[in-house]
Amino acid sequence: MALSLKVGGTAILATLPAAFGLAWLLARARFPGKLLLDAVVHLPLVVPPVVTGWVLLLAFAPAGPIGAPLHSWFGASVLFRWTGAAIAAAVMALPLMVRAMRLSIEAVDRRLESAARTLGATPARVFWTITLPLSLPGVLAGAVLGFARSIGEFGATITFVSNVPGQTQTLPLAIYSALQQPGAETMVWRLSGIAVALSLIALLVSELLARRVRRGLHVL
Repeated sequence: MALSLKVGGTAILATLPAAFGLAWLLARARFPGKLLLDAVVHLPLVVPPVVTGWVLLLAFAPAGPIGAPLHSWFGASVLFRWTGAAIAAAVMALPLMVRAMRLSIEAVDRRLESAARTLGATPARVFWTITLPLSLPGVLAGAVLGFARSIGEFGATITFVSNVPGQTQTLPLAIYSALQQPGAETMVWRLSGIAVALSLIALLVSELLARRVRRGLHVL
């Protein structure tokens, strides 16, 4: 459980800036290839997680396009380590985070931003004082959903960094390992209960934040 929280927390903290940037880009910008970018961002939602894990394995392998410079420049590797599990969790959580944040940004009334600009506010000031505060509950909801998805990640993690106790064996992988052991039903029930409780808490928090967004928009 501690490893799952560590992996999930690291994945969300590392992914949050990129997720918000992509959400803002898809919500507000117009550029060629926007539809393709949208499809690529949401691709992990529709392809089998095993395929995502296999692609990550190819990319971060010692001879891979990311793994080779990582090893030669820093002497580091994420294979069979908790950092690799965090990368897999981040990739799988990213589409949910971007989707929730994008909806929140799109819900911000642009007339408020236009009014601020006519009063002399710079684009940066408009962003920090209007866009971000109004979309913040949705951003937090996306982060919570992403965290719930990351601690429940299984397929991409086991394909990418295997099932190493103490390193990559997160809660779902621990449940899988317990299922392979005769007489471990009690452990399976306990771990499954913890997983369900964490997911339920995350969903409740996400729904409360989403309702706050809707109430704020109703007031506006």
